[in-house]
Amino acid sequence: MKLILASSSPRRLELLASIGIVPHQIISPDINENPLKHESIGHYVRRIACLKAQAVHQQTPQAYVLAADTAVELGGKIILKAQQQEEARAILTRLSGRRHRVYTGVCVISPEGKEACRTVLTRLSLKRLSKEELDDYLDSKEWEGKAGAFSIQGKSSRFVKFISGSYTNVVGLPLYETDCLLKGVGFRG
Repeated sequence: MKLILASSSPRRLELLASIGIVPHQIISPDINENPLKHESIGHYVRRIACLKAQAVHQQTPQAYVLAADTAVELGGKIILKAQQQEEARAILTRLSGRRHRVYTGVCVISPEGKEACRTVLTRLSLKRLSKEELDDYLDSKEWEGKAGAFSIQGKSSRFVKFISGSYTNVVGLPLYETDCLLKGVGFRG
C-alpha cells in the first residue's frame, strides 16, 4: 500500500516514522493557503488539509494520501507562520504569558477516493517571556516555518507552562487521530 504525504514538513515525517509509517513519497502541493474572510480557524485548517490531499490525490489516485495543516489561534484570530524575524517577535510577544489554541486539520484519501478528515484542538500557554529569552529564541531561527513561530519539541519547550490535549498536534500531526483516519480508509501500513 503506497502512502503519499502531502506535506514537506520534516516534523510530520518524523512523527509518522515514530509510529512505524514511512511514506513512499512526499509531494508538497501548491495551493492558496490564505484564510477566507470571517473563516474560523477550525474550518480553515480542515479546508487547507483537504485541499492539499485532493490536489495530491488528483496527481496520484492509486495511492493513499495524507495531508495536514496546523495554525494557532489567539483572541479569535488565526496566526500563521511568520515570514520574517520581526513578525515572529510580534507573534511571540502576543503569545507570551497567554493561553492560546493550536488546531490541526488532517485529511486522508484512499485510492478508491474515500475521504476522511478531522480537526484536532490543543490548548496551551507560554510563560511570560523576557526580552533576553525572546532574543535568544529568535536568534536560534527555530521559529522559521512554524505555526505560531514556536516549536514545542525544540528550544521553546521550556516556555510551555500549560498544555491540554495532543502534544503531537502542536508538533504538527496528531498521531492518534491520524492513525485512526488512516485505518478508517483502509490503510494498513
